[in-house]
Amino acid sequence: MDETRARAVLAAAGLPADAALLALGENAVFGAGEVVVKVGRDAELMARAERELAVGAWLSEAGVPAVRSAEPKARLVEGHPVTVWHRLPDAVRPAEPADLARLLRRIHALESPSFSLPRRELLGGVERWLRLAGEAIDPADADYLRKRRDGFAEAASALTPHLPPGPIHGDALPRNVHVGPDGPVLVDLETFSSDLREHDLVVMALSRDRYGLAPDAYESFTEAYGWDVREWPGCAVLRGARETASCAWVAQHAPTNPAAREEFARRVASLREGAERVRWHAF
Repeated sequence: MDETRARAVLAAAGLPADAALLALGENAVFGAGEVVVKVGRDAELMARAERELAVGAWLSEAGVPAVRSAEPKARLVEGHPVTVWHRLPDAVRPAEPADLARLLRRIHALESPSFSLPRRELLGGVERWLRLAGEAIDPADADYLRKRRDGFAEAASALTPHLPPGPIHGDALPRNVHVGPDGPVLVDLETFSSDLREHDLVVMALSRDRYGLAPDAYESFTEAYGWDVREWPGCAVLRGARETASCAWVAQHAPTNPAAREEFARRVASLREGAERVRWHAF
């Protein structure tokens, strides 16, 4: 889905087609006055959009600062899920790793909600992302990632956690925290799951190794949370699974974006070579 298609869906939904584009990934995210509108890539994401709304309501009841929906239900518009959210006030500063860690502590202290949360199928999107990449990527690279996916999925299923399993954010990065006048607020709730809490902590460990997060920033994260996931024997397995998924995620953008093709090639090469410190660029 490109921006033109997403704007056509906005218009079909009766929403401003000239809204400002804020992000374009699996969702196109637009700002329109007092609301933010998310347009999903395809109908397969409808159930996830509905669950994201349920998570927002649950967090509100639990007193966890998080983005709030402006419409109670998701709409399916021309084959695309559409959700509408209250727009947050302007940020007063960038979110820091410690802000994220404190929110994670609150989430990880919650009991499961009354509705069902899925397992964190970190590798579940790999096949779809590779399918969307089509001929824009080397078939040998796609096969390589499928084999990695299968191997890490099997290894992850045998892990013994250090923390009690339960609700997790699923994509725990500072970019998913917005610091407004009233403090840090959690955003992007679509990956909420019920699984190993370690999933939420491995993300930042990988950010340190792959995306250039400074060691002192990572240390501020572990201090605020109270534990460093790198001490856990299963860390390498979840890290490998996340790397595999992150590589395949970029592939879906390859047909229309030369920068995505270049980044995909960088990531695959580093995985093939076992180069764990090769810098990846956020995309």
